Amino acid sequence: MANPNESPAVQSMRKEQAEQRKQARKGELDRGIEGTFPASDPVSATHTSIPAGRSDVEAAERVKREPDPTRLDEAFPFVDQALRSTGETGGSSADFDADRSEMRALQKDASRVAETASELASGTARLAKAEASNFVREIEDRIRRQPLTSVAIVAGLAFVFGATR
Repeated sequence: MANPNESPAVQSMRKEQAEQRKQARKGELDRGIEGTFPASDPVSATHTSIPAGRSDVEAAERVKREPDPTRLDEAFPFVDQALRSTGETGGSSADFDADRSEMRALQKDASRVAETASELASGTARLAKAEASNFVREIEDRIRRQPLTSVAIVAGLAFVFGATR
């Protein structure tokens, strides 16, 4: 009786699983390269289990520089002093508190809009990178499937380019 582990179906399945593992590792390495480019450190497809905080250094610096929008005394430290010196207190204390709460609400809304715009821009950039990567991968696959056709196309383009120069 034949060994079931040596059947063509089992061997084909093992070969396919090995190819899938190889492609997964290649994808991790590509993401590692994209995540570290341009850098002088060697590329690694491993992941650390220690959280490192914010990965976007520019965004972290921007957050540090911007005042806290929920604190009016930080955002506008001299408003009260200027109003007192001119004698304009903005009406009654209740009106001033209402204006202050409206300003806080507007600042929170502006902050949320800015965050949403930033996330949208970041997502759009990631999507564009992914689309470009998929396009390049698709071209590479076509070249691997039809190398002679690819060579003929490149030779034709080179001839036309050379003839027009």
